[in-house]
Amino acid sequence: MIYGLSTIIARLVNFILTPLFSRKLSTAVFGIFTTMYSYASLLNALLAFGMETTFFRYIQKKEDNKQAVYNNTFLIILAISLCFLLLVLLFKQEIAHFMNISDPDLSRYITYFALILVLDAIAVIPFAKIRADGRPLRYGMIKLFNIFIFVSCNLFFIVFIPWAIKTDLSIAPYFSTWYHPQWVGYVFLSNLIASAVTLLLMIPELLKLKLRFNGPLAREMFSYSFPILIANFSFIINENLDKVFLGQLLPDDIAETQVGIYGLSAKLAVFLSIFIQAFRLGAEPFFFSQAKEKNSGQTYAIIMDYFVIAMAIGMFGLVANIEILKYFIAGSSLTTSMENWKGLSIVPILLLGYIFLGVYVSLSIWYKLSDQTKYGLYISGTGAIVTIVLNLVFIPSYGFIASAWITMVTYACMMILSYVLGQKKYPIPYHTFKNLTYIVCAIILSWLSFSVFGRNLIIGNGLLLLFLIGIYLKEGPQLKQLLGYKRR
Repeated sequence: MIYGLSTIIARLVNFILTPLFSRKLSTAVFGIFTTMYSYASLLNALLAFGMETTFFRYIQKKEDNKQAVYNNTFLIILAISLCFLLLVLLFKQEIAHFMNISDPDLSRYITYFALILVLDAIAVIPFAKIRADGRPLRYGMIKLFNIFIFVSCNLFFIVFIPWAIKTDLSIAPYFSTWYHPQWVGYVFLSNLIASAVTLLLMIPELLKLKLRFNGPLAREMFSYSFPILIANFSFIINENLDKVFLGQLLPDDIAETQVGIYGLSAKLAVFLSIFIQAFRLGAEPFFFSQAKEKNSGQTYAIIMDYFVIAMAIGMFGLVANIEILKYFIAGSSLTTSMENWKGLSIVPILLLGYIFLGVYVSLSIWYKLSDQTKYGLYISGTGAIVTIVLNLVFIPSYGFIASAWITMVTYACMMILSYVLGQKKYPIPYHTFKNLTYIVCAIILSWLSFSVFGRNLIIGNGLLLLFLIGIYLKEGPQLKQLLGYKRR
């Protein structure tokens, strides 16, 4: 629970920072912000090399040799990360030219992100060890401190320094010699500082490492992790490549603004993304621990039921209140705000896509439990192909609207493919019709609230209340039984 809770808090705090960024940075500059983090997500999957999932799997399989599993997974990531850092530092000018972003400091941003990615990658296995050792409080505290440092640095660079200069504090002349308003690099520098501090906090875990590499075990682990790496990379392509394509395929005079609008609108759908990530962090170790239980299939099906219900409520709740949420991405003026709000129509589409993604994440446990990770590669690879082809075809004509629809279609394809293959290879008795019913209800209610009733808050929340009552009447008795309550 705490693993998921710390992730929720971290992502929520990042969401709360969105108004700060949208008011202090222009839409085009926010487009640079979005593009850089999209590239970072793609590279993060490569550096992790599927070793987090491999670690959890192999400490179950090699209970008598957990130290070797810890050593191997960490050393593999460390070696990959150091090679990556060297290559980026050697070729950062060429990388900057390829990225085609009109910012003279792009090579500096690339250096920042290379260091961020390496520091974060090195921390992956120590974090996984903390989870495996059952120390959620330590895990949560480190994650929260990371966010505290990130937020504090952002407030210092983006709020305090401009205020100090404006009010002519005694230190203002010093700040004036180097401070650049509207410089998005301060956000990246804040991230770098937070990542460095986080790794320092994990020194106790790092000291438990032994620099011994088990070659035979490593070969076995690579055979397990490589399909996961490709699957994870394909998965990240599905989530982030659209933003990269927007910057590359649209005309230079509108590309960064379009990416900025899309990135800001996607922030409003971030709650479901947060929930899915928290679910994955908490559920994956649990699924592995239940694999040998007699009724594990029924347990997985029940978890899916309530996961779908929660996502359906989340989707419609966000759509019903989008007239309030849109102020989180307002600009510094009415003109900038209207520019940022041009993407509101894609929010329901992205939310539906996240529901499909969430179902896929829950379904994907079948190929991990059965050691058939190659199917994760096939499914995510199919999604990546769909993403790449459709974005190349439709982005030049339809811009970020196409990106949103393609994201939804891609996740739907992955969900369906995983379900069909899973029922053949590792059958789990999911309540498919019931789950589809809740998803369809959320779609219809969201359409009514957004399009038919013009995003009216009263009507939207009235429909939300009816939806909640209906769910309670249908699910209440079973939920009480699961929680151990008795009818009186």
